[in-house]
Amino acid sequence: MFKKSEHSKVRLSSKDFKVLAKLIRFIAPFKGTFFIGLLFLVGSTAASLVFPYIFGALIDIVGGKSKVGLNSINEAAIALFAVLILQAIFSYFRILLFAKVSEGAMGNIRQKLYAHMLHLSISFYEKNRLGELTARFTADIGMLRDTLSTTSAEFLRQFATLAIGTTLLFFFSHKLTFFMLMTFPLLVILALIFGKFIKKRSKKTQSFLADSNVIAEESFQAIPIVKSFTNEANQIARYKKSIDAMIKVAVSTAHYRGAFAAFIIAALFGGIIGVLWYGAILVQEGSLTIGSLVTYLFYTIYIGASVGGMGDMFGQIQKAAGASERVLEILEEHTEENIDNNKVSFKMGNIKFNHVSFEYPTRPEVPVLSELNFEIKKGQRIALVGPSGGGKSTITHLISRFYKISKGQILLNDINIENIELHSLRNQIGIVPQDIQLFGGSIRYNILYGNMKADEKAIIEAAKQANAWEFIKSFPDGLDTEVGDRGIQLSGGQKQRIAIARTILKNPSILILDEATSSLDAASEKAVQDALDKLMEGRTSLVIAHRLSSVVNADCIFVVENGQIKEEGQHKDLIAQNGLYENLVKIQFKEA
Repeated sequence: MFKKSEHSKVRLSSKDFKVLAKLIRFIAPFKGTFFIGLLFLVGSTAASLVFPYIFGALIDIVGGKSKVGLNSINEAAIALFAVLILQAIFSYFRILLFAKVSEGAMGNIRQKLYAHMLHLSISFYEKNRLGELTARFTADIGMLRDTLSTTSAEFLRQFATLAIGTTLLFFFSHKLTFFMLMTFPLLVILALIFGKFIKKRSKKTQSFLADSNVIAEESFQAIPIVKSFTNEANQIARYKKSIDAMIKVAVSTAHYRGAFAAFIIAALFGGIIGVLWYGAILVQEGSLTIGSLVTYLFYTIYIGASVGGMGDMFGQIQKAAGASERVLEILEEHTEENIDNNKVSFKMGNIKFNHVSFEYPTRPEVPVLSELNFEIKKGQRIALVGPSGGGKSTITHLISRFYKISKGQILLNDINIENIELHSLRNQIGIVPQDIQLFGGSIRYNILYGNMKADEKAIIEAAKQANAWEFIKSFPDGLDTEVGDRGIQLSGGQKQRIAIARTILKNPSILILDEATSSLDAASEKAVQDALDKLMEGRTSLVIAHRLSSVVNADCIFVVENGQIKEEGQHKDLIAQNGLYENLVKIQFKEA
């Protein structure tokens, strides 16, 4: 599982900055746009800081005094309008350019993340919940986008306002500035202390929200199970419990945030009142003009707003660092291709298991295969039968290199499977699983998935061989019929035949059939079995079957139990042994 994010830390550490820095490579293609955006940001900040100066000058002009470059009310008014127009223009292009950078960079990250995840091992998906992985594309990348497009630019603008504004305050009145700065340390210290508390509470809220999202996603994915067990009320109760817990923490946090916000508002306005009071005294003394006091008050408000806003933006950037870390954790996972040491192309040949032992990565304490030894000759039809959980499917998974074996060797044509280029290997293997997975889209696309370069004639021929063409052409849209999410608009038997057609179109050298005809009626099963018999000719075939009548003609039957081959031979030979296979046959005939 992913390690828990540490974005609840009270400050941005050097590690956080290093994590954010790693994202620069995604922004690099847009560096020109980014720097132009920075120029407009500087222009926008400068325009906002010029406005108070001109406004104060206008007041002094009314009082009979003038400022540098402004000698009349008309000149001051025109200058104010010019600054407003410039501010609007700069702001428009700043927002537009930063949006282009953020959307482009986030698009790159999404594509990179998606492509990388498709090349990760199956064990990775077994260790991580689908809801958590989906959150990387939604919540985390959304957080990065908002931070890059809005928060980071606004943070820079507020920082510039704070730095330049404070400098200008000293220019207008160093006495008043020292008086104002006396209130800052207390506010900063309180903000840091309270910020630590709020971030911990926010993390807890996000944790409850993530739990509720996982419950919802699992419910929707398993909706037939929920309904068949009439457990809607139970799922609703689980979801409500998680949401109620989140609401409780969020509302509790809101009390503290509200109290702190009230304090900050009172403190800021109290500071402004104090500045106004002391400034009025300086005006009376003649050391400060009324216009300069108004300008000073504007800058004080700007700086106060910057200080208040930067705390929240600092927290957003901190959360973005946490989101970046979680995204980068996936991008730094080793892909299956990275495991390959040599790039040997695979050509069909013998399959040999030599003292193979295996445990699933998620359950290393439970042995699945133990010192397994067998050999399959090129072109043979092998049946794997035996009790559920004995290791039959695991054998086929290891041939496809979905997992790395714990001990021993798997040899294909006398080549260690670990030294065969992965795509070359899997391109030669066709799988029809028991649990059929179709993609949202048309029947055509799902069959074409076996060979994206196939033409219409090949698609139809594959559908005919799989006994699927009759029901396909009965649909008004034929091959262009939409199958729905995961094929929900098709029956189980129809999905099975689409999957068989997909594998037929692939034309593999090794064929793996995992209960491939289990969802078909008797008539369809015979037609499809005939097609599969033709497909298996000249190919090395492994058939996993619980229906033993479908494997009586296999060249060899392996009886697998507890991770070992207990018996092997042809049907008639195994029956004569009066062993496990013969017992399985008796049970099936009795049930029939």
